[in-house]
Amino acid sequence: MQELTGLNSKGATTLMAQHLLAAADRYGLERVRLMCETNLCEDVAINTVATTLALAEQHHCFQLKAVCLKFVAQPENLRAVMQTDGFEYLKESCPSVLTELLEYVARFTEHSDYLCKHRNEAILDGSDINGRRVKQRL
Repeated sequence: MQELTGLNSKGATTLMAQHLLAAADRYGLERVRLMCETNLCEDVAINTVATTLALAEQHHCFQLKAVCLKFVAQPENLRAVMQTDGFEYLKESCPSVLTELLEYVARFTEHSDYLCKHRNEAILDGSDINGRRVKQRL
């Protein structure tokens, strides 16, 4: 497989699953499409996530799209994904997905900020994350 595609086995598997998903969708092979979607959900990587996200958008794979958005929205992944060729392809082929990605990143950031704020407040006022009073152990 590596000789044929020039990719390592994981990259080759992802590439094959992407092409198979597109073909399965085109020919109405729903079970094969779902198997490919499941496989792609399990093998999300920085160098393939943008093209997988475009594929998910084009073939209405909602679970795969959600997994990809969640992966890309993580701050440690976002910058690296934006530097890939796949991200350029995503911008050109599915510009509406970028809007969804921005919204997802904003929600992810707000949620992270909320958790950090409440953790800090919990330490300061002696309550836990749910606002319950906690007795400090000595």
